[in-house]
Amino acid sequence: MPELSSPLNLTVIGSGVIGLSTAHELASHGHRVRVISDQEPLQTVSAVAAAIWFPYHSENSPAADVLLARTLARFEALSLIPETGVDLRFGVDIERSADADRSWTRHVADAQVVEPSAVPAGALSATSGTVPVITMPTYLEWLQNQCRQLGVIFEQRTVSSMAELSADADAVVLAAGLRGGELLGDDQSVYPIRGQVIRLANTVGLRDWLSDDDHPDGVAYIIPRRDDIIVGGTDVANDTRLEVDEQLAQAMLTRAISLVPELADCAVLEHKVGLRPARETIRLERVAGHEVPVIAAYGHGGGGVTLSWGTAERVVELLEH
Repeated sequence: MPELSSPLNLTVIGSGVIGLSTAHELASHGHRVRVISDQEPLQTVSAVAAAIWFPYHSENSPAADVLLARTLARFEALSLIPETGVDLRFGVDIERSADADRSWTRHVADAQVVEPSAVPAGALSATSGTVPVITMPTYLEWLQNQCRQLGVIFEQRTVSSMAELSADADAVVLAAGLRGGELLGDDQSVYPIRGQVIRLANTVGLRDWLSDDDHPDGVAYIIPRRDDIIVGGTDVANDTRLEVDEQLAQAMLTRAISLVPELADCAVLEHKVGLRPARETIRLERVAGHEVPVIAAYGHGGGGVTLSWGTAERVVELLEH
């Protein structure tokens, strides 16, 4: 990496939540930043996210714990600014196995085991806690505007190779999701996990979220946001279909209503599909062998929002140290 005697010209590839968060951090540290993407932020898989701070299909490791804790702290601070679309909401994670992963609870101040009498029928146990819930269309628009105020330039086009950026960038951050491995040319380990969700009108005033990843009929989660409720979901690796599966949508809604009966009174506003960029481990490191210095920042699976600010802070550390 070049010496930091002056601000660097940096290019971030990708305008999802990882790309925007990283661009924001780099610009906040005084660098000149441009974001190149073939999609607007609201077209990315990040816009499909529920979204809730909750590790899902992402790496479970001490390094990931640092990213989780940093991101949680940032979202808790952003929840004090109404226009961000970030709110703190209480909810319950239903557990149906004796070895349920409760690692998320160590980061959450009010996390606790739910009293057995309050555990839903068919479940073994449950944990509860207050975590950030993010209304993604509002948040992505706010975050992009913050980037622009910091001088970040946005360019919409498709990048074919790292080499084409070498003349204009001192370093490149690769936050391109599913295309991350393809652009580096040495990583075949990124794969899609299809997510399908339903957006309901929140006419019943629902506030608490509910997650049931091991529901016998399939993944189920209910995430109330300010004006709507996101109901999910699906969890199918290497399924690249972007079309809405109507039969699946009906099954998802049936599961959700079985858990929260008042959802039966909520009108369906929209169906959405996105492909989560999964990898066995997050790739967050310097990458040698290219004409321009590269920092990889992809492979977050379903945890892009949950790991976003921690990832952005780590990119700055990799660049500046």
